[in-house]
This record gives sequence, C-alpha cells and structure tokens, in this order.
Amino acid sequence: MKKFMLCHNGTTRTGGSELLEQWKNTPDSWIWVDLFEEPSNDEYMLLVENFHLDNAVIQEAQRMRHPPNFHSFKNYIYLLLKPLDAESDSLDFNTLQLAMFAGKNFLVTRHSKESPYLGKLWSKLEANKEKSSYSPMQVVQLMCHRIAQRYGQILLNLEQRLDEIEDEIFEATTDTLMKELVGYNTGLRKMHRILNYYVDVFGTLRSYLYKHNPEKAVDFDGVFSLVERFNSLSEMYQNVITDLIDGYISLNGHRLNQIMKVLTIVTVIFVPLTLLVGIYGMNFENMPELKSEHGYYILLSIMLGILVVLLGLFRRMRWL
Repeated sequence: MKKFMLCHNGTTRTGGSELLEQWKNTPDSWIWVDLFEEPSNDEYMLLVENFHLDNAVIQEAQRMRHPPNFHSFKNYIYLLLKPLDAESDSLDFNTLQLAMFAGKNFLVTRHSKESPYLGKLWSKLEANKEKSSYSPMQVVQLMCHRIAQRYGQILLNLEQRLDEIEDEIFEATTDTLMKELVGYNTGLRKMHRILNYYVDVFGTLRSYLYKHNPEKAVDFDGVFSLVERFNSLSEMYQNVITDLIDGYISLNGHRLNQIMKVLTIVTVIFVPLTLLVGIYGMNFENMPELKSEHGYYILLSIMLGILVVLLGLFRRMRWL
C-alpha cells in the first residue's frame, strides 16, 4: 500500500501518485510518501526516479531483518529503526522495521508491519488540513521520540514488578518466579541490544545535525537523552535480575541444606538403633543376652544413651 500526502504553506492534501507531479511543480512544498507493502520493482523505481535515493540503502530498507542504522547523504538522511509493534507492551515484545528517508522537501517512510503511532501522526496531519506546520525532520523527530518512549514505558513498568519479586522471592516454593525472571532477562537482553544501537544511531544523527543544521539538532537532544537513559536502565535491570536469580538459587540451596540436615540427623540416629534392634531381633538359639534378667532394660538404656549423645553432638554442631 502506498500513501501520499502533500504539504504546502500549512495545508495538507492526501491522494495517489499524482501528488508527486504537483510536489515537483510547487515550490516550498514537501511530500510524505508512506510505503507498507512487499518490496517490488515499482517501489524501487518510485524511490530512485523521484527522490534519487541510494541503491544500497533502498535494499537495506527493504530487507526483513537489519539492525538500526543511520546514513547521511548530500540531500537527505536515512534512518532505520526497530519500533515496537502494536501488540507489544511487555518484555515479551516484537518489533517492526521502519525506514525513513528525510530530505528538505520530502519524507519517505517504509515499514514491515502496521505502525500505530505513524498511522496516528498521518491522521493528525490529514485532519488538520489548514493548520499543519510540520517539516519532514519534525515528523521524524516526533516518531523517534515516540519510539523511545514506548521502550521506556516497558522498562518503567518492570521496575514495580521487580520490587514485588524481591518480597515474593523469600516465600516462593515453586519455580514460577525463576521462570518469570529468566523471561525478563531474555527480553532485557534483546531490548538492551536494540537500545545500544539507538544510542549510536541517535548520537551520530545528532552530531550530523549540529554540524549541518543546528536548529534541528536541538529537537533530537531529547530523543538521544531518552535512549541513553533507557539503555542504562535496561542494563541496570539486567544486573538486578541477575542478583535476584542468584538470590533465588541461594535461598533454594539453603532450604535444601536444611532438609538434608534433618535427613542426616534422622539417619545417623536411627542407623545404630536399627542395628541393635536388628541384632537382638534375630531368633538364634544361642544368644546368651536374651536370657539375661535385665537385658531388655540394658538395651533400652544403651539405645537411649546413643540417642542423647548424638543429639548433644548435633546441638554442639548447631544443627539443632
């Protein structure tokens, strides 16, 4: 699907490819072309013939999988990002690929899935036909800011859950919390990798703009600060989760040790007692002790003595 929007003197018009000719013939206008379809030769020709885009970045934008990237050219910049898709609101997230080509008088966006915020921004410009004053770079900045905010919201929601887990971990008797923590850790690694790319991408973009267009660079300072902050948060939460996992394993190990202590105490006490009972429970004819008048009481005393000695020994070892 291809969508076209022509912006001129604060007004907007939407339509088809016929707006390209009007854009070329209207000074001080700019056009936004939004592409949401499978890569095709028609799309390639549209981008090359009308906007003179570089072949390599077009191919990169059309790939299904590619890390975030930034390139600057003489008349435009190229930005490839990984926004969250419409359904993602937790660390079990999926991304879409969004490529943006922004020049002085044009903006081309290409995405692999439906982008909720891009659609809202398009509708906002389309609805305000008589009072739209956005430029291509302002639209790019708004989208970048929203992309960063959505990642940040997931991280901020996670903070509250981690606080709850810190309290729950002392009472956990199943592996449910461990599975949850491992899932969070996997999602954070994925997010941290993306945010690392964003720090490099937006840092390079900001440096480029400060050199060539300082007024626009200020708009991207906020975006860079956000991704830098959220990148640090994702790393910090990874460390917190690693500590929680280590703590969970240590607590489970301690509980297991306590159980083993109890089993050891029971075993050590009953083995000698069982041995004595087993010996004198044999029905041999020649067992002089069985004819002893006080043999029964002597055996009970020996067994009680063994019990007292072993309990005292375990108490001295602080196992009791």
